[in-house]
Amino acid sequence: MRKKVASITLGCKVNDYDTKAMLARFGANGYEIEDDFSSFADIYLINTCTVTSLGDRKSRQMIRRAKTKNPNAIVIAAGCYSQTAPEDVADLEEVNIVIGNKDRNNIVEIVENYDIEKNETYVNVENIRYEKIFEELKIKSMGEKTRAFLKIQEGCNEFCSYCIIPYSRGNNRSRNFTNIINEAIELAATGYKEVVLTGIHIASYGKDLKNTTLAELIKEIHNIDNIERIRLSSIEPMVITDKFLNTISTLPKVCDHFHLSLQSGCDKILKSMNRKYTTTEFKRSVKMLREVMPNVGLTTDVIVGFPGETEMDFANTVAFIEEIGFASMHIFPFSSKKGTRAYNFKEQISPQSKANRAKLLKQIERELRHTFLQKFINKELNVLFENETENGIYEGYSTNYIKIESKTDELIKNKIKNVILTQNNTQKGIGLIV
Repeated sequence: MRKKVASITLGCKVNDYDTKAMLARFGANGYEIEDDFSSFADIYLINTCTVTSLGDRKSRQMIRRAKTKNPNAIVIAAGCYSQTAPEDVADLEEVNIVIGNKDRNNIVEIVENYDIEKNETYVNVENIRYEKIFEELKIKSMGEKTRAFLKIQEGCNEFCSYCIIPYSRGNNRSRNFTNIINEAIELAATGYKEVVLTGIHIASYGKDLKNTTLAELIKEIHNIDNIERIRLSSIEPMVITDKFLNTISTLPKVCDHFHLSLQSGCDKILKSMNRKYTTTEFKRSVKMLREVMPNVGLTTDVIVGFPGETEMDFANTVAFIEEIGFASMHIFPFSSKKGTRAYNFKEQISPQSKANRAKLLKQIERELRHTFLQKFINKELNVLFENETENGIYEGYSTNYIKIESKTDELIKNKIKNVILTQNNTQKGIGLIV
């Protein structure tokens, strides 16, 4: 009987990609992959997150939960929490194997060489800061999804004062250009029409290779038959240059949706965060994008209650957000993370103030989303339909990342359709075609 592997991913899309790559290794070696983490399995893989203290806590909870499903299972804790706090993870009695963000291609060999009878925790974690080579983790399928995430880069050199990622992922390491193209070709052959270029800091792609750039990579993927859409995950506003836009503006497969990470609309706070741009520079990037892509959907992340953020600083952020007019936002109350410079910053903001600011921004986000959706009522949108939520109702996304619901008798999963947006359901944050 084949051994079963169940998994759960905590955190970002990069972690999700890494999990699928590790599962692909198990699948290629004859293991049966369980879709449901709560199922009985012989091996449980928890790909952990450590961006916040909440991520640490959830990681510990999932590790403990795995053992309750099968006390005799091998429990593997992999990923960012394991990388930054291997001793803490190894101290959990439910853990058998601890793997960081390296040597994940060897996960099957590590498991098969593990002797559970010895009742010892095996720790395979090295200092990721010295790693200079991108670890090839290859996937051919994203399961039932119709958009495929394609990892092009690992690590980050930015060292924002609130962020633990450079310590958990290491420095920027770009993936080999040819390997990316080959995986994109395989994904296209599998039937994926859209690829999402992802990584920890994709704006840095190519800087360590010296002979290519993100724009050149996008251009080459654009030439792949059957890839009909190219979407970028989060990028920094300073990527938006004349040279970059001159390239992508000639590539119709590039989606008119950009997730430009803002974090704060106050220059004082941006400087304290060690962000590498000002609000003026951010605004210039937005202006340049809208000149090239008039219907562009701009999404972002915002941290509220960063240490030292006064009421006036927050008011500046609110005013800046309203001026930009984002299509949607992810809003996070600042979470102090041990190991980052901001952990020791003075003038910490009270939890109540952070909650109040987050609540206000969420209300503003709903209003901005409504305004953005309303612009496209009775307009034609190009939509990739992804799945059927109930009988005859399909969900999908437009190129500029408007979530669409449409009721039809036609089988339209994984099909791209031009549709007319007829309703704006602000509460759900979607457009409706009825």
